[in-house]
Amino acid sequence: MRKQTIEYTSPLDALVAVAKRLSLYEKQQKIDSEEFFYQYNQGLLSDDALFIEWANDYRHYLVLHQELAQRLNYAA
Repeated sequence: MRKQTIEYTSPLDALVAVAKRLSLYEKQQKIDSEEFFYQYNQGLLSDDALFIEWANDYRHYLVLHQELAQRLNYAA
C-alpha cells in the first residue's frame, strides 16, 4: 500500500475530509467511529489494515477537533 500525503489549507478543511472518511468506514462496517475506537483500543478487534487506517483517521479527527475547539475558545 502506498502512503498518500494530503495538505490542507486549514484545520477545518482537514477535519471535514477526515470526517468524510470516518463516515465511509461507519457505513461500511455498520458501527460508529467512537464505538469502533473503544473496541479497537480494548483489543477486541483485529489489526486488519482497514482497522489500523480507521483508528489512525479517528485519532487525527480527535486532534483536529481539539485544535479547532481551542482556537474557537481563544477567539471568543
